[in-house]
Amino acid sequence: MSSDVVIPKNNEAEFIEIAAKLGIKKMHFLYDFDGYNEEKAKKKLDSIDNKKISIEIGFLINQKNLNKAAKISRFLTAKSSDKDRFFIESKKVKIIYGFEESGRNDFMHQRASGLNHILCELARKNNVSIGFSYSSIINNKTPAVIIGRMMQNIILCKKYKVNTIFASFSSNPFELRQPHDILSLFRLLGY
Repeated sequence: MSSDVVIPKNNEAEFIEIAAKLGIKKMHFLYDFDGYNEEKAKKKLDSIDNKKISIEIGFLINQKNLNKAAKISRFLTAKSSDKDRFFIESKKVKIIYGFEESGRNDFMHQRASGLNHILCELARKNNVSIGFSYSSIINNKTPAVIIGRMMQNIILCKKYKVNTIFASFSSNPFELRQPHDILSLFRLLGY
C-alpha cells in the first residue's frame, strides 16, 4: 500500500487533496505532542471530505513528553537529536528520522551522518525504524551533503538489517511526491 508520513501545519485538507491526486492511499499525520488538542484535531479531520485516503495520527515527541504520548498513541516519531540512544532504548518510539541534518562537519574519510553501528544494532533489536526524509533533501541549502550522509546511513541500515522508512516528512503539501518517485530516489542512493 502506498503511504506517506507528513507533518501538517493546519493544512490537512491540502495534504489530503494532493495525496489523492498522487495516488497515496494512506497518510500518517504527525503532530507535535505538546501542542496537540485531540478534540480540535478530530473536528478538523471530520470536516474534511475524505473518502479515498486512510488517515492515521501520530506524534512528534521529545524526551520530556515521551511517556505521556505513549499512553495516547502507538505511532511515536522523534527527530534525530543528541537523545537518539534514549529514544531507541525506550522501545516506545517507532521511527527516528533526520539523522543527516546534524550541523556537524564531515570528517576526512567519513560523513558525520548521525548514525553509527551501535545505534543500528539497538534499533534492530528494539524494532525502531530509521526514517529517511525526502523533504530534507529539497529544503536544505547543501543537498549534496545530505545525500552523501543518506548514502552512508543506508549502507549502515542494510548492513545491520534495520527497518527503514522512506517518506516525505514534509510540512508543505506541495513537497509530496508519488511513492514510487521517492523509492526510486532512494534506490539510486543505494537502497
